[in-house]
Amino acid sequence: MKVVGFDLSGPSNIADTYLVVLEEQGAELKFINVVEGADDQRIFRTISDLGKNDRIVIGMDAPLSYNPGGGDRASDRELRQLVLKKGSVGIMPPTMMRMVYLTLRGIVLARMLETLKPDFDLRIVEVHPGASMLLRNAPANEVANFKRERSARSRLLQWLETQGLKDISRAEDVADHCQAACAAALAAWQWSLGRSVWIFPARPPDHPHDFAG
Repeated sequence: MKVVGFDLSGPSNIADTYLVVLEEQGAELKFINVVEGADDQRIFRTISDLGKNDRIVIGMDAPLSYNPGGGDRASDRELRQLVLKKGSVGIMPPTMMRMVYLTLRGIVLARMLETLKPDFDLRIVEVHPGASMLLRNAPANEVANFKRERSARSRLLQWLETQGLKDISRAEDVADHCQAACAAALAAWQWSLGRSVWIFPARPPDHPHDFAG
């Protein structure tokens, strides 16, 4: 099984989009590749190049639906309340200010990747990397600061290795977007195994994907 974690940015800020590709080997995920500054076509090609022989699980750090009328979805409210007991990460409504651009890209990209079916055994889940780490008891201070502090990223990468993601902390420094993509992969992997700490099941047609942490 291949596991892909996305840290998406809005469609006008492609440079901050990262994806990591890992492969399940026994009880671990082995790092294969990272793609930086990926536009939608490069993402589509990267997933297509993984081939039809492996199951592919994708964790996307972006809203994959929105609430009719705007504001929080029920899943956003539930996750925010749960995470507040652990630490502080931003969980924003999908239609809030500039979040709407991320939501737009997430929905479009998920739809593009779904066109690979049925030739590909592919599943997509919405994730929130910061919340997923907190729910697994990652150090709250490091989660709060990894976007700003290199030392926090280094310690969190080491923590991710204790969660089964191997060979991801070899680099001297890793961009915060790469760190988030790795956490997205962890959440998607655990979801695929039925081991999510938290899950809000899909409610088609308005909310066609699980949201899991």
